Amino acid sequence: MLKRFIPDMYQESIFTINYKKLKKKGIKCLLFDLDNTISPAREVVLCEKTKKLFDKLKKDFKVILFSNNFPRRVGKFGSYYDVDIACISLKPFSYKYRYILRKYNLKKNEVASIGDQLLTDIQGGNKMGITTILVNPISDIDERETWLNRQIEKKIFKTFKEKDILIKGRYYD
Repeated sequence: MLKRFIPDMYQESIFTINYKKLKKKGIKCLLFDLDNTISPAREVVLCEKTKKLFDKLKKDFKVILFSNNFPRRVGKFGSYYDVDIACISLKPFSYKYRYILRKYNLKKNEVASIGDQLLTDIQGGNKMGITTILVNPISDIDERETWLNRQIEKKIFKTFKEKDILIKGRYYD
């Protein structure tokens, strides 16, 4: 049962991911979660470092902000970073993932999902059979709706630690 929460990779942040390895693996599209993956939740922090990363990544990948948040919020980031957006994604449900695959004519093995939550980003990507990458949240402040997920996530991380499966701070790719 817990297998659905195990990411293929675990890194400190979006800046420590081995994107060359992803490209070599055949990944063509990167789905980035927004809140607490590239910007603190409830804030609009447009980061020049992230813009430079995305500009570099766009040479090799289709970069998409893939968020459960609403268009008004996600659109600001999409415009600034000059990337496509997929809003109200309803992760971990698979509808929006399938939509992205169809829209961009992608296969499951060509897509990676990057996010900070086991219950939404990782579980959703794993259900779809795409590469999943967990990163640490960049802030301790979450959207109100995320609080319950974080409580469940704490229990999952505790179980993972007991079984030596996934331990916070022990990164792998």
